[in-house]
Amino acid sequence: MLAVASRLCGLHAQVMSSAELTVWARVEDLDRRAVQRALWEDRTLVKTWAMRGTLHLLPADELPMWHAVLSISPRFLKPARWQKNFGITIEELDRLTEAVAAALDGRLMTREELAQEVGRLTGSATFATQVAESSWGTMLRPAAFTGRLCFGPSLGQRVRFTRPDTWLAAAPAPSDDPKMDPQAAAAAVTRRFLAAYGPATYHDLGRWWIGGGVSTARQWIASLGEEVSAVDLDGAQAWMLAADAREVRELPPNRSVRLLPAFDQYVIGASHHAGHLLPGDLRHRVYRPQGWISPVLLVNGRMEGTWRHEIKGRRVEVVIDPFMKVPVWVRRAAGQEAERLAAFLGCTLSLAWKC
Repeated sequence: MLAVASRLCGLHAQVMSSAELTVWARVEDLDRRAVQRALWEDRTLVKTWAMRGTLHLLPADELPMWHAVLSISPRFLKPARWQKNFGITIEELDRLTEAVAAALDGRLMTREELAQEVGRLTGSATFATQVAESSWGTMLRPAAFTGRLCFGPSLGQRVRFTRPDTWLAAAPAPSDDPKMDPQAAAAAVTRRFLAAYGPATYHDLGRWWIGGGVSTARQWIASLGEEVSAVDLDGAQAWMLAADAREVRELPPNRSVRLLPAFDQYVIGASHHAGHLLPGDLRHRVYRPQGWISPVLLVNGRMEGTWRHEIKGRRVEVVIDPFMKVPVWVRRAAGQEAERLAAFLGCTLSLAWKC
């Protein structure tokens, strides 16, 4: 499980159940509590804001690398953006972030408790209000990016925050690890991205990291020098690790069918060139409004349908909606995937196809 989380560059965790199913799709005989246990008992996974400012589960022992890169993310270091959108200067944001770090030292706090303590430490009611009312955690992300904040176990329905260097005894802050300078960390992240999602264009990397733009992606890929190889991707220049490019030329064709959950990394990573992986103009069926990513039926790496599941007592109902008629072998393999899902959830299976 931890190896999968590392290889995928973290698990997308806007919806926690989707993060768990992302691991289920790739690890045989996964225990249903494995992710929760790793987060809150073993503390080998950490929930925090990461690339694109979205929630991810990251391996705890890799946090210095991620923090080193996230701390210099250009999207979140623009003074004009903070002043225009939130009425706060970079200096004030730094002061708020330091107060968050002090408040969370060795403690677990709800958002309301954290806001109150930040207000007390800074003497600023405005800071307290900004923390309490921060939409989507925007005011807390700089603290997360610089290793001063992560999520702790919830208290009922209320999320709680803590500090990774006190929550995770084995995770030093980036400043304590001389190996994790931002440039070296950015190179490491780029290698991991290309290993998991290559062949990838500059746009692919740019969208995955900051949600758009290619200048950072160009710099990061160029920094790898001969470690990367340019390949033709349907007429567009794309990049792979050179070792992977040599290996992929020798791979034989392979049949595969997978049920990937909502927000699966494979689908997110393919967002820019998804049209090449769909049978027609069906992007809207997968990449939906408000950033929702549908669960997909993946056949030989192509998105050939969507699916959904619902637990009803001891039964899980799975409905698969293919984009076109699928052959018998695909139905059979998808049925086996659904059986795996039912076993993971501890349920009996009710499977239906929409056509």
